[in-house]
Amino acid sequence: MSSPAEYYNSLPPISKAYGTLCFFTTVFCQLQILTPGFLALYYPFVFKNFEIWRLFTSFFFLGKFSINFGIRLLMIARYGAQLEKGAFEKRTADFLWMMIFGAISLLALTAIPFMQTMFLGIPMVSVLLYVWSREYPNSQINMYGLVQLRSFYLPWAMLALDVIFGSEILPGFLGIMVGHLYYYFAVLHPLASGKSYLKTPMWVHKIVARFRLGVQVNTPVRPANANTGSGAFRGRSYRLQ
Repeated sequence: MSSPAEYYNSLPPISKAYGTLCFFTTVFCQLQILTPGFLALYYPFVFKNFEIWRLFTSFFFLGKFSINFGIRLLMIARYGAQLEKGAFEKRTADFLWMMIFGAISLLALTAIPFMQTMFLGIPMVSVLLYVWSREYPNSQINMYGLVQLRSFYLPWAMLALDVIFGSEILPGFLGIMVGHLYYYFAVLHPLASGKSYLKTPMWVHKIVARFRLGVQVNTPVRPANANTGSGAFRGRSYRLQ
């Protein structure tokens, strides 16, 4: 069995970075170095007071230390990491673009008055969970040792548990909406029409190449220390169900 440090070091770069930021955000709030109100997304403060950081910091707060916080952090470490190392293997830029698309979509949705929520960490985790459930729909999940179900239904089961335990339903539901939006345009629509509207932008490839974040086999950006030579394009394979 690997040690916690070995397990942490084995995590893929994007999931590791996001989980780490979420963890330390909660630590700083617990130590009262930061306050949740300073991190919350509140559009009047963003546009009137130019508090632009709220567009970013709202994604890193999963709540204070609690069982729910631990569950969400484990989801990033398990499902986010499995997604990044599995369906997005050697496609770090594509995985990062999925998260950026999810973040932009959540910001747009929460600008609608009846969909407002001040913290987007839980919705973002729900995006990861939903996409994972579509990529691995037939895995068997044991829910707290009580119920076994197919992973396809896991996002909805977590939403039901939020309701049962008195949490708000909106954050998790927003994540499912955005996760499905991404999966439709990235996977289902290209399969049906042959056209993709969510091609990873060049600037995302440049970020991954610049900071050497993981691997992108079909990147149009050549790393600075790359040797010249021919390369092979590797497309994405899909399961027909």
